[in-house]
Amino acid sequence: MSAAHIAAAVVAVALAGYVAWRRGSLTRERIVVCLLVAVALGVYASGVLGALPSADKIIENIANALGSGTYALVGVMAFLETGAFVGLIAPGEFTVIVGGVIAGQGTIEILPLIGLTWLCCILGDSTSFFVGRRLGRSFLMKHGPRVKITHERLEQVEDYFARHGGKTILIGRFIGLVRAVAPFIAGSSGMRYGRFIPYSVIGTGLWATLYLLLGFFFYRSFHKVAAIAGRATLVFGVLVAIVVGSIWAYRELRDDEKRARFIAWVERQSRRPLLRPLAALALALWRGVLQPVWRVVWPEIRFVRDRITPGDLGLELTTALAVAGVGAYVFVVYAVTVHGDLGPTSLDSRLFDAAHDVRAGGLVSVAKVVTAFGSLPVVTFVALALVVALAIRRRPIELAVLVFSVIALYAAVYITKGALDRPRPPHPLTGWHGASYPSGHAAYSTVYVAMAVIVARVLPGLASRASLVLAATVVAAVIGASRVYLQVHWGSDVAGGWGLGAAIFGIVGAAGLIVGYIRNNGDPPRPDEPPTAHESVSTVGN
Repeated sequence: MSAAHIAAAVVAVALAGYVAWRRGSLTRERIVVCLLVAVALGVYASGVLGALPSADKIIENIANALGSGTYALVGVMAFLETGAFVGLIAPGEFTVIVGGVIAGQGTIEILPLIGLTWLCCILGDSTSFFVGRRLGRSFLMKHGPRVKITHERLEQVEDYFARHGGKTILIGRFIGLVRAVAPFIAGSSGMRYGRFIPYSVIGTGLWATLYLLLGFFFYRSFHKVAAIAGRATLVFGVLVAIVVGSIWAYRELRDDEKRARFIAWVERQSRRPLLRPLAALALALWRGVLQPVWRVVWPEIRFVRDRITPGDLGLELTTALAVAGVGAYVFVVYAVTVHGDLGPTSLDSRLFDAAHDVRAGGLVSVAKVVTAFGSLPVVTFVALALVVALAIRRRPIELAVLVFSVIALYAAVYITKGALDRPRPPHPLTGWHGASYPSGHAAYSTVYVAMAVIVARVLPGLASRASLVLAATVVAAVIGASRVYLQVHWGSDVAGGWGLGAAIFGIVGAAGLIVGYIRNNGDPPRPDEPPTAHESVSTVGN
């Protein structure tokens, strides 16, 4: 029997004895919890679990048996982890890593697997969010008092998610228990879905990509990678807990009354005979090392914090990065697919046949007019008109974002076409020459969406900002569809063009948001004067 088994047995016996000793004063819920923990520890100490196959081994065997069905396995597990709270009992990292391992062995493709897992994670988060929105608050109000969740605590949770919900969804994706329940709590706390989804898109994308690529690149050492990933998740969770605890202590100790009580408590503890040496060592460490380092580092940390996490910018920045991430993924997936096989995909062929079946003279004429609005000269002319308007209104950041994005978009389309040189569909209905991927018209049509976002941002009093952006999105969609209808581009060319435009405008827009915020900030804060010896303990609050 190992030391861990012995320790588990000792703790199990101690818990059972504690319940027997204090059964008259303990609530029923605490008795049940203590006994369940004692039973679990007793089972572990017995060594029975050692004879069972590990969870990762079971999943690996299932995946190997499924082969290409691993797509479905990984997607379903990614959805269920948050959509059905399965992550509370079976963290999803192992399943996702196994999917990467199977992809590394060549049974399935890694890029489609990343997209499928990403989408399923988003759907799982959204399902949990809306379940929380529908049932969460009423359920907690009814049953919460049984587990000490009072109305006041529920209001504190709602206030927390109003201020820090986005960061919790993003960072919590990498912490097992938080990942499983955070979307539900976000929904039950009244967080708006529009604020929730950008953080979910980024968090799930990073999480799925990271663990799938771990399995893909290190598929020959699956067990080592799985163990390292589990430890890394634990360490990350501990670090986040330390940071959150430090921030909480910092904010609490800013209150004079609370700080005085804390100092008095520390002084009482330091007078205890057993703690006196430790207190003296802690005080010397604080005065000699931590306090000087804090004085130097904190002003710089606060300067960076104030410029990178400035309230509402967080939502705008996260949304821009989410759009960029999805767009880049779509563009890269189709670029890799086209590079491997220049012919049409199965979906391309079906769309091509559908366009041929609904061909009509009048529709062709309309499509030719619509597609002209996606040409580079027309898009450039409209963009220049907005550039002039932005210059008149003295909006240099938005002007620079639009100009740099259009230039970068043109360069990216030109370079990609030359690099891939994909042939166009046969027998187009209008005369177009040159490479097919990506569709320049589809890429340039995203300029309309970007301009609508800029106009909505510059004119915050505009009544229908969402309608303006939606209308521009419809225009871009119709222009892209016209390219397929006129049979001058495959469907994958159009999707790649949209993805390229979204990626470029998202990245440049995010950079513009950061530059604009830094440009409008003042000088960095200066460190305070050194505190006196009596104030040394309370320095954390200054």
